Amino acid sequence: MALAAYVFPGQGSQYVGMGKDLFAQHAPSRALMERADRVLGFGLSAICFEGPEDALRQTKNTQPAIFLHSVALFIATGGQPGMVAGHSLGEYSALVAAGSLAFEDALRLVRLRGELMQKAGEDHPGTMAAVVGLAPQAVEELCREASAAGVVQPANFNSPGQIVISGSVAGVRRGMELAKARGAKMVKELVVSGAFHSPLMAGAEEGLRTALAGTAVRDARIPVYANVSAEPVRDAAAIRELLCRQLTSPVRWEESVHNMVRDGATEFTEVGPGKVLQGLIRRCEPQVAASGIDAWTGAQSAAAPETNDRKETR
Repeated sequence: MALAAYVFPGQGSQYVGMGKDLFAQHAPSRALMERADRVLGFGLSAICFEGPEDALRQTKNTQPAIFLHSVALFIATGGQPGMVAGHSLGEYSALVAAGSLAFEDALRLVRLRGELMQKAGEDHPGTMAAVVGLAPQAVEELCREASAAGVVQPANFNSPGQIVISGSVAGVRRGMELAKARGAKMVKELVVSGAFHSPLMAGAEEGLRTALAGTAVRDARIPVYANVSAEPVRDAAAIRELLCRQLTSPVRWEESVHNMVRDGATEFTEVGPGKVLQGLIRRCEPQVAASGIDAWTGAQSAAAPETNDRKETR
């Protein structure tokens, strides 16, 4: 049976001005953004709309900003996906769409996640690099060899021939040297605030695990394809554990896309800022349709996401 798959972007897709049209033209999204500002105790929506860009780029702000924009767009579209997935941070948007996390709970977790990851990056400085043109096995092997110089491992298996490595500065740069020597088409160090999806995020994982232990997680209504396993998950306990492991584990995005197609997805819709996931999906599965919703389109609204504040549920 053909199913619609909704996917949600992660860090790096943000831009100043995102969500401003939704706030102005769509009352349920405006209410959601105002609620987010109250829950967090500061003007997150203003940072989304006006910046400054330096503030939006701070991991502790970037993550809740992208999450808020993605969820606001989701409720505005009225879409009914048969399955969902999110890239790194985007997994939290996917879990709200699947009914596993309440909006306010996920917002607090995402803000904390950003704070913890930013602090881990300050306490244990690291970097990341994109490697284009090598097979996954080749990148895994060069990371094992480069680890003699320092911590390094694959962080994102994004699409065929596009992999990101992450770890200590010495480990990643040694990995970059080996990748070039082994014929990579492109090797580029990324401008990031930490070594995401590597063991250097262990401190953030510990803090997030504590927060998740005190957060209500429900069974998902529809399959959520987890970054860690690339397989569908609906069980609440499994979701909680996979979210903890996600911070130090690779994002298996290419496998996730293949598995969603395997399970019936014929159309993918990226919900949130930017178009990065659409490009990755087309490279993974050229035969499927991939589109995106980045701004208010005038579509009918879906039901509001689960909330802990029943008085404000419309």
